[in-house]
Amino acid sequence: MMTSSAHADNAAAVSDQIKGMYPQLSTFYQDLHAHPEIAFQEVRTAAKLAAEMRAIGFEVTEKVGKTGVVAVYKNGAGPTVLVRTELDGLPMEEKSGVAYASKAHALLDGKDTMVAHSCGHDIHMTSWVGTARTLVALKAQWKGTLLFIAQPAEEIGGGARAMLDDGLFRRFPKPDYAFALHSWPAPYGTIGYNSGIVSSNADAIEITFKGRGGHGSAPDKALDPIAIAARFVVDVQTLISREKDPREFGVVTIGAINGGTVGNIIPDTVRVRGTIRSFSPEVRAKLIEGVSRVANASAAMAAAPAPDIAITLLGRAVDNDDALVQRTAPVLKQALGDKNVYLMPAMTASEDYSEFVNEGVPSMYFFTGVYEAKAVEEAARPGGKPLAFNHSPYYAPVPEPTIKTAIEAMSVAVMNVMAR
Repeated sequence: MMTSSAHADNAAAVSDQIKGMYPQLSTFYQDLHAHPEIAFQEVRTAAKLAAEMRAIGFEVTEKVGKTGVVAVYKNGAGPTVLVRTELDGLPMEEKSGVAYASKAHALLDGKDTMVAHSCGHDIHMTSWVGTARTLVALKAQWKGTLLFIAQPAEEIGGGARAMLDDGLFRRFPKPDYAFALHSWPAPYGTIGYNSGIVSSNADAIEITFKGRGGHGSAPDKALDPIAIAARFVVDVQTLISREKDPREFGVVTIGAINGGTVGNIIPDTVRVRGTIRSFSPEVRAKLIEGVSRVANASAAMAAAPAPDIAITLLGRAVDNDDALVQRTAPVLKQALGDKNVYLMPAMTASEDYSEFVNEGVPSMYFFTGVYEAKAVEEAARPGGKPLAFNHSPYYAPVPEPTIKTAIEAMSVAVMNVMAR
């Protein structure tokens, strides 16, 4: 076991490394931010990360799980530790106003869309590279094998499974421990963590309601699927308000309704898409059954054909290993200060990083703040100015303190389980 003095020495050495490398990392971050790519299209991004890792001294394999990157660094006998980042941005327009804002475009389902790193994956990638540089520079302080993976398609929930199906833990060493982090609208310089469940289960809803098209002036001669879909959107919320235990977390959100062309034509079909989020398997099962039941009932009330219903698992909840958390939290506090490392509740968003954890890998997933403390305090006051959350077009982390904190936290966490 490392002594308190050794932990302090490691934290100081890590901090010194970060100060020297940050100017280059700043340029790297701004380039990633300005050139985001959507899920499974992250060709430029993956190549950029692969080149950085080769320059550091890692053995790099590209195109794992289509666009994923695996970088391995062996430093003697010892544990294998996985550190994950994500590659993809979101199909949305950025409105942050920063000088390096994205103006990138991509094709999604054959349609042009703007793309932005509005979830912070560019922060994660930059920190990932910075952590790799730091650990290699300080390799005399640790032993074992680093397994750094850059995962595609986290935003749509398929990238982790794609890498595993492509032989991630067969072609490369299976890790003894794993770490990942995520940016969060908390004060920069802080780290949030917890044991057990730290994210939600995610299931995608896609339902096609069927009707019979006709003229808008003669709805009695048609069968209106828009009215059926509208009934479903309203009634499905009774699953949350009347069927789910109010002490348990569960959400059903409908994010897209697509049907029709103009105002005076009743369409044949309407497609509804949404998401189900939950923490517990029991709530998840109840909501999945309920969504299907309400959809079928909405159609039956209109004497319409049964809808086509697809509910697809995108990712299970991330479950932090308690022993690893209890081992890691003290070194984070020693490096960053007790008041800057705090327990936080599970987020209601989801993460397919759980795919790696569920392969039997003890893991710790934690959060790094991105905003000035005063802005966070103001937002928390009644009537205060709200802060842009992840996935907002206005999401704009303060890069330098955010990235430096993320590198320091991840570096000391990894060194702690690989200490000589």
